[in-house]
Amino acid sequence: MLAPIAGFTDSPYRRIARRHGAGLVVTELVSAEGIVRMNRKTRDLLGFSDEERPIAVQIFGNGPDIMADAAAVVEELGPDMIDINMGCPARRVCASGSGAALLLDPNKIRAVTESIVKKVRIPVTAKIRIGWDVDTLTYRDTVRALEDAGVSLIFVHGRTRAQQYGGRADWNVIREIVEMTAVPIVGNGDIRSFTDAHERMAFSGCPAVMIGRGAIGNPWIFSGRTPTSAEVITQIKEHLDMMIDAYGDWGIMLMRKHFVRYIHAFRGAKKIRKEIVVSNDRDEIHEILDSLISA
Repeated sequence: MLAPIAGFTDSPYRRIARRHGAGLVVTELVSAEGIVRMNRKTRDLLGFSDEERPIAVQIFGNGPDIMADAAAVVEELGPDMIDINMGCPARRVCASGSGAALLLDPNKIRAVTESIVKKVRIPVTAKIRIGWDVDTLTYRDTVRALEDAGVSLIFVHGRTRAQQYGGRADWNVIREIVEMTAVPIVGNGDIRSFTDAHERMAFSGCPAVMIGRGAIGNPWIFSGRTPTSAEVITQIKEHLDMMIDAYGDWGIMLMRKHFVRYIHAFRGAKKIRKEIVVSNDRDEIHEILDSLISA
């Protein structure tokens, strides 16, 4: 499954991930308050196509009522499930008591989740971390609260909030969570290959895994295929065109962070990267990409 990553897992990349075999994709996290107000940026974040199904819309906030209202709005858009973000470590999100900050209050977790489960008919899931820091590993209370509240699935990132994206994910804890609950658990963290995914599933007992950073620039991770250089270039061009279709010329700017991930293993990538990230012309970018194959 493709994990939500702000700034990366928009509709174009979610479609690409599904084409390569991702079993589920999730939108970037969307503010519950923004959903209720439904401004233009929020509408853009909530947009998806049937090609992306099954898809979950991920929302964040910390008030039971506003989260339930936001979930009701989202349900009308027709996603397959609603995911509650309880793992985002970003300071701006946690400062409001949302994201990973919810891990400090199991009662709030239960209240927020129950309010959403009661409000909508589609499955409700939650994405969590194992705790706030090494001294505050709250995963047992968090999982019990989510189970009591009626979630259908829990995504577990095996890091604490304090770790951000550093250190190592603790798959021993993920395995413990699988053993302690009847709710299906999807593990997340440090999966960098198709082989890693299957090894983690076998070790933890998770029926599926979620892949985030390991999938950026490498959608082949979902199928286990090793693409040729030409296939990589073709995929980059397709991705670029999808970004332009979605965002106009601004799509070229947004694509730059993807370019870096796709081409990092190519010979001469450092030199080409400097050229490609300053170009604003689609045809010129195609020519630069073609030079990678002939290099």
